[in-house]
Amino acid sequence: MASAASAPPTPAKLPRIVAASLIGTTIEWYDFFLYGSAAALVFNKLFFPGSDPLVGTLLSFLTYAVGFAARPLGALVFGHYGDRLGRKKLLVLSLLLMGGATFAIGLLPTHATVGSAAPVLLTTLRLVQGFALGGEWGGAVLLVSEHGDARRRGFWASWPQTGAPAGQLLATGVLSLLTAVLSDDAFGSWGWRIPFLLSGVLVIVGLWIRLSVDESPVFQQALAQAEARKAASDGGAEKLPLVSVLRHHWRDILVAMGARMAENISYYVITAFILVYATTSAGVSKQTALNAVLIGSAVHFAVIPAWGALSDRIGRRPVYLLGAAGVGLWMFPFFSLIDTGGFGNLIIAVTVGLVLHGAMYAPQAAFFSEMFATRMRYSGASIGAQFASVAAGAPAPLIATALLSDYGSSTPIALYVIAAAVLTLIAVGAAKETRDRDLARVESADTESSGARAADARTV
Repeated sequence: MASAASAPPTPAKLPRIVAASLIGTTIEWYDFFLYGSAAALVFNKLFFPGSDPLVGTLLSFLTYAVGFAARPLGALVFGHYGDRLGRKKLLVLSLLLMGGATFAIGLLPTHATVGSAAPVLLTTLRLVQGFALGGEWGGAVLLVSEHGDARRRGFWASWPQTGAPAGQLLATGVLSLLTAVLSDDAFGSWGWRIPFLLSGVLVIVGLWIRLSVDESPVFQQALAQAEARKAASDGGAEKLPLVSVLRHHWRDILVAMGARMAENISYYVITAFILVYATTSAGVSKQTALNAVLIGSAVHFAVIPAWGALSDRIGRRPVYLLGAAGVGLWMFPFFSLIDTGGFGNLIIAVTVGLVLHGAMYAPQAAFFSEMFATRMRYSGASIGAQFASVAAGAPAPLIATALLSDYGSSTPIALYVIAAAVLTLIAVGAAKETRDRDLARVESADTESSGARAADARTV
């Protein structure tokens, strides 16, 4: 019999929970991706002037990568308190931190005004962005996963994942509009600030929606069980979630990290590095490249729930493996299409790449949630996802730009993504299927196992 905690919410309640997670992840990814696009387009000139164009872009992407470096710390801190205090409180905090940092970037003085202090301030705010995003993802997908039922968990949990293309769509759309209506001088002088300042308005909307939802019932049940165990053991201290997850779920963390390699690297090559490659090597204008990413992101948004629903029917692993293999096979055609310089070919290259990426990204939320027990799920899912981002997404645009600078060819970049795809195929291939797991029973099984071990120890 399903527990009360794992029973599906009412039809009116679940869409509101999904909306709360989606609006928050959209805003946070808008903030994060906005920086990436600006790093490729203007930050090299505004904060790192006097360098060779590609060197300036490398330095700009280096500050971009710094945001990823802070994400594991955010995963540890938010995961710990999210497993102790609940998902909702930490999601509100992450939204405030991200929105505040992004708004502040829009007010920053440039190198021409304050000299070397400008890139230092930019890097500091980027660190805050990364810290906030490191805690956002895990909480958002868990809030939906733990409210939903196992039968359609892949579909519903995939909706917070659409926050990434929605944020990309919003960020790219705003930048595309500004570059279309403003001259290059006006955009470089003040126009680039507008998208960052808009974040303040978006955060207010996101907070209003996010504060209206209830805490995860699965978490509340697990918290009550933990309190009962604590009382039964004469007030003994409960193990830290980080300690517990590393002890009981270290294999799952490695699987999650491996699963992220192809997904993370391919995404930033397709959406961020393309703004460098298409404009410098293929002779495509900034506006054309942005429009291609805009169209591809719209399709990406639409297909993610479909991939999530498919994972409910055939399993998380088959869909994920299809995406990893597809992205690896697509890389050489991807660059060949861009090299033609045609807008239609550019759209095909980006769109097909993002559709294949969606096959990995859509089931990821449910897949990672189902790997871990409730009282360590925030920590486990966040650590697995965000620690991988340091080795995957963080250096991806930087490595791709360096390879282009050194070899003047897309071949090493394609091989780089293919190698990541092989790693992901190995990791996901070694994982167990999780589609039919009940999130409340995962906790019960772990608790019973721990209780049995403790009982055995007392009888010795």
